[in-house]
Amino acid sequence: MIFEQFDFANTIARMDRAGVLYKICQNFAAIDLHPEAVPERVMSNVYEHLIRRFGAEVNEAAEDFMTPRDVVHLAIELLLDPDDQMFVGNPGLIRTLYDPTCGTGGFLSDGMEHVRSLQDRYSIAPVIVPYGQELEPETHAVCLAGMLLKTIENDPGRDLSQNIKLGSTLSADKHRGEKFHYCVSNPPFGKKWEMDQTAVVREHREQGFEGRFGPKLPRVSDGSMLFLLHLLSKLEDPEKGGGRAAIVLSGSPLFNGNAGQGESEIRRYLLEQDAVEAIIALPTEIFFRTGIGTYIWILSNKKPAQRKGKVQLINATEMFEPMRKSEGNKRRKIGDDQIREIVRMYSDFEPTKQSLILEAEEFGYRRIKVLRPLRKKIVLSEEGFDALAEEKAWEKRSAEQQAAWRAALSEHMGEEQGWQWIEAFAKNAAKRDTGLGKADAGLIKAFQKAFGVQDPDLDPVLDKKGNVIPDDDLTDYENVPLGTDILDYMATEVLPHAEDAYVDDSYCDETDGGIGVVGYEINFNRYFYEYQPPRELDDIDAELKAVEKEIAAMLAEVTA
Repeated sequence: MIFEQFDFANTIARMDRAGVLYKICQNFAAIDLHPEAVPERVMSNVYEHLIRRFGAEVNEAAEDFMTPRDVVHLAIELLLDPDDQMFVGNPGLIRTLYDPTCGTGGFLSDGMEHVRSLQDRYSIAPVIVPYGQELEPETHAVCLAGMLLKTIENDPGRDLSQNIKLGSTLSADKHRGEKFHYCVSNPPFGKKWEMDQTAVVREHREQGFEGRFGPKLPRVSDGSMLFLLHLLSKLEDPEKGGGRAAIVLSGSPLFNGNAGQGESEIRRYLLEQDAVEAIIALPTEIFFRTGIGTYIWILSNKKPAQRKGKVQLINATEMFEPMRKSEGNKRRKIGDDQIREIVRMYSDFEPTKQSLILEAEEFGYRRIKVLRPLRKKIVLSEEGFDALAEEKAWEKRSAEQQAAWRAALSEHMGEEQGWQWIEAFAKNAAKRDTGLGKADAGLIKAFQKAFGVQDPDLDPVLDKKGNVIPDDDLTDYENVPLGTDILDYMATEVLPHAEDAYVDDSYCDETDGGIGVVGYEINFNRYFYEYQPPRELDDIDAELKAVEKEIAAMLAEVTA
């Protein structure tokens, strides 16, 4: 299978035709690549270098599966380090590690390396059994080859490559029904999931929260949040000790989507299920193909008592080492010292300038609909006719009908009428003159929009039942923090600016039925923002004058 996925036979044939096969074989034969001579992490670094150097020339997506080794190591340390004491008390403990987007197996190899490094500390080191799934055949083949070379101490004859499956995790989970002690993933950033859409939507509708995708689904333009749900479903049951997961994501899963939309509902589910332990903001420019900000989410269904109901935010954006030579977009790396410091902050779970401990509820809000009474009159004017020309309901009328309506309305040019007048006038006019066509709801709404004029001194307009009609043009939305009384919020934040505003009681949440739609967002800038005082005007003025002199000097050289 490995040779087939690499298309190895055709590759050898092409190299032979090009006359380079013998020379390449000679070069490789002269190099000792035995695992004792070239350790696992060294070989991983070599492979990573080759992909960066030549992969993009063959396939522009060749680096999509490449997670930098420093990010891999940080994620694994965050995932496994907190359980080192558990390993101490249970020599030879066996645990499973699963990666649903395993690529070449970097996370799995690093996880196994982590526990092998404990051999010097314990008489019998713990064992990590790897499991994974990969979409791309060639990277799957690399992972298979790597696993064929690996063994576990308590079962050296076991073929670990059998645990690495080929296929799309979202639409065809090859480890269905299995649970794992640790999960880790770096799904593609901003990648569409339309190829998996049919299967994912079916599972969502048929299985609901019994399946992997219980909450609303995110937009098809980005499937990374589906992997959050997938990982949570793969954690070992709490009754059997539970599990923990680490996933590398871009910033969009933190805040994309308004209240009630798929992304917000997924965050809501994770936070209300108390599944988020921590989120670590990483430095920018640490990936090969993008310089955007990235984050590591730590999920758990076995939170210790002090973490229950809380989420730890760690700002590690300034914790990096500059690289001597840039590699694509990667200009920085997270050094060993920074990794140890980040893991320490996570393990200490103490509030500091870079580490905040927040209640999960603090990320939630209710999006309420705020209405204002309609206080408008109808005034026929030339400006109104100009506005009417932009309305779709008006554009659908024939030229003859438009002329007939204009003539009928022009008889009342300059008059001020009550809001309800235009509806009665239009319906009566249409009955009298068939050339006007039908005065349907769309046309009447177009008249109201074009000729309606705000007048705050008017009494609110009432409908036939005596209820206040809201003014659609003044409708607004407010995000009320969870735990804050809506009426108190209105009294302090809204009514001082709009004393006739009121809350739409019919705009409710689908899940709890409360007024306002519940939403969740995690805004790092809000919590870690540091005020930077503006520069002195004299300094800015001096800098501008210096630039002006430089420009004048360059112009003088050109015109000389």
